[in-house]
Amino acid sequence: MPHTDTARAKLPAPATVRSRVRIPLAFPDGYRVEAEVFTFHGLTDGAEHLALALGEVRGTPLVRLHSECLTGDVFGSARCDCGPQLRESVERIAEAGGYLLYLRQEGRGIGLYNKLDAYALQDSGLDTYQANTALGLPEDGRDYTAAAQMLTTLGAPAVRLLSNNPDKAGQLARHGVEVAERVATGVHLSESNVRYLRTKADGTDRTLGHGIELLPVGA
Repeated sequence: MPHTDTARAKLPAPATVRSRVRIPLAFPDGYRVEAEVFTFHGLTDGAEHLALALGEVRGTPLVRLHSECLTGDVFGSARCDCGPQLRESVERIAEAGGYLLYLRQEGRGIGLYNKLDAYALQDSGLDTYQANTALGLPEDGRDYTAAAQMLTTLGAPAVRLLSNNPDKAGQLARHGVEVAERVATGVHLSESNVRYLRTKADGTDRTLGHGIELLPVGA
């Protein structure tokens, strides 16, 4: 369903495409697909975010806002579900046609070192949000203004958003991108991340587990 929050922030200044290049993607399970990767000038936060066009993009594209997770995306850490979500998103977007925005927001916006510090506190008994707070950091510091800029620059004023997180839809809408539909992702459950996923479900408005098939890692 479309997000109903109609409050609008000041629309960001337009960005421009800096470059575009085709890159073949290959995942450890053998899945392969070709992406057209866009870089940008003029993003509000100055970060090097990427947009990956996958499949045949037309109409209202399927879009995933994926926050960078070095430990999960690159090293396959089982403490989170980021790597499996990235893998799932690439295939689903390639089938439907759309964009994966790879956003440089490590640790929900707190950075890699702080994320690892938070992991250490989680090992002592705190949950992921309590650990961030104990470090004097926001529970979730991500801002999706640049994502809205990227979508506008790519000619996608309305999207189908692949996400369980209503904050992403709300922020896009406030910055002028219509979320025509919010599409649920799978829940990639493992013994190592079950506490992390339960904390996300209990501590936020995410619809984790509500009408969503539980997918073990590797399924």
